[in-house]
Amino acid sequence: MMKPEDRQKPEANLRRRSFLLTASLGGAGAVAAVVATRSPITPELPAAAPEVKGSGYQTSDHVLHYYRTTRT
Repeated sequence: MMKPEDRQKPEANLRRRSFLLTASLGGAGAVAAVVATRSPITPELPAAAPEVKGSGYQTSDHVLHYYRTTRT
């Protein structure tokens, strides 16, 4: 059984919690500030568009074969 002297006061427990919360938030803020200052933002270059032979519809042997198979 616990003695009355061994029990912590609620005020001390709340102070400890607020201290730990403040310390963790402060640490996270410090890390975010360091990362923000050391990470340069580099613009991404647009990818080069592949060369296209021609635009639009092109008839090929494959297309003509398809047309022959669809005739009724």
